[in-house]
Amino acid sequence: MKKKFLNIIILNIFVFIGLISSLFSNTIQPGPRAYDEIQKALIFSKPGDLIQLSEGIFEFEDGLSLDIDNVTVAGEGEDKTILSFKNQKSGAEGLLVTSSGVVLKDFAIEDTIGDAIVVKGANGISFIRIRVEWTGGPKESNGAYGLYPVQSSDVLIDSCIAIGASDAGIYVGQSERIKVLNSLAKYNVAGIEIENSYFAEVIGNTAEHNTGGILIFDLPDLPQQGGHDILVANNLVINNDTKNFAPEGNIVGNTPNGTGIMIMANQFVEIRDNVIKNNATTGILIASYQDEAEDKNYDPIGNHIYIHGNTLNNNGFDVDKVRAKPISDAINGKIPEIVWDGVVPFIEWIGISPSSRVTLGSNFTESGKADFVNLKLMTKFLVPIIHKIDNNYSNYMGELESIKPVVFLQD
Repeated sequence: MKKKFLNIIILNIFVFIGLISSLFSNTIQPGPRAYDEIQKALIFSKPGDLIQLSEGIFEFEDGLSLDIDNVTVAGEGEDKTILSFKNQKSGAEGLLVTSSGVVLKDFAIEDTIGDAIVVKGANGISFIRIRVEWTGGPKESNGAYGLYPVQSSDVLIDSCIAIGASDAGIYVGQSERIKVLNSLAKYNVAGIEIENSYFAEVIGNTAEHNTGGILIFDLPDLPQQGGHDILVANNLVINNDTKNFAPEGNIVGNTPNGTGIMIMANQFVEIRDNVIKNNATTGILIASYQDEAEDKNYDPIGNHIYIHGNTLNNNGFDVDKVRAKPISDAINGKIPEIVWDGVVPFIEWIGISPSSRVTLGSNFTESGKADFVNLKLMTKFLVPIIHKIDNNYSNYMGELESIKPVVFLQD
């Protein structure tokens, strides 16, 4: 009797657990009704809910959207739960998130007609083990962005994969407090891009076979400018050799084929302890924004760029003579591992209020110290008759304070 009573209690416990689970999660299977079921779950979810997607291939013709805070969408793995948009007919992206505290994990989005996952205005967003891919290889017709959080804060991208984006595979723009960790970006125009953002860490990633591996940009005519406090550390940036396939007019279309890491118009950027090799144009490029900008608040010249502890090998062996023409015009043969365009404000160029905009610590190759060149493009533009490049590494050696770790507010 006691045993029977105990069995009834255990059975009731399991039933209770099942009821509680059903209140907070929805497991959805592939099939003809899958889109309606997922979108319904996204619309009627409540904070704290888990929307569970089973293993399999989900085929969609329309984009999905979520605007409820603190919801988790989870699959069974980035190669097991696949949301395919190969036949997409409507929607500007695969998944649009406009809420905060959302966690996306363990699924893939493939072949969207536009961006794969767009997040706007989120206070807290996590991408964990997400794969985004255009399976037909690098093409101009691919969507622009893979992971695309903008105007957000406390952005975590961890152990994700981005392949084939015609702009940037992993992109974070106009945001603050950002961590891009342990992820893989390949066969994109830009592998990983941090743009017009504050307080970011790009650590432990691999960027390979992109046009440019890792880009740290600041651009004019955007609501948030003056990107600063960016750490790029312990990344593997190799074999970035894909020809630039960005649609005409995209700013990333100016990225030279075979750029390892590129910093443009940012302040307080630290590049350290990365392995950077086999990038055709150069290993590290520090550049100013060269196009005309009507935005009077925009500063096109970077400052406080600190490069140290990196290992650079076999970069600069085949410079892009179109997109990196100032480099190829100034240097015959192999390009140095680290290149600075040398553009400074006029007051600095004439010797008033000089500053060290680029500071070098020790950087290495397999055979010794890495080389560096300041192209001194200001002099070339203003007084070409006296123009001469400066490749004296010791002129730029020094030490700056390291970028402080990023701490999310919820931490």
